[in-house]
Amino acid sequence: MSEPSAVHTTDAGEASGWRRSAACSGLSPAVVFARRAADAAPALRACARCPVQRQCEETVAPADTWFDGVSAGRLWRNGQPVALDGTHR
Repeated sequence: MSEPSAVHTTDAGEASGWRRSAACSGLSPAVVFARRAADAAPALRACARCPVQRQCEETVAPADTWFDGVSAGRLWRNGQPVALDGTHR
């Protein structure tokens, strides 16, 4: 079963450009769309060195789309950032 795409845009060329540069581009969708911090850890580590965090957050718009998974260095559940280590990131 295929995971949903995190990108919601009308300009597929622009979206694929930044997605190719994303540090998470080679990770399994199960990791990128994980709901638990332990499962999402590889994606969160990738975000720490990602050059396209801003484009990721703007395109995914996690707070506006009830997103579940990792976007722009944060783990999101139902569009809300998940507290990691006792703080919101």
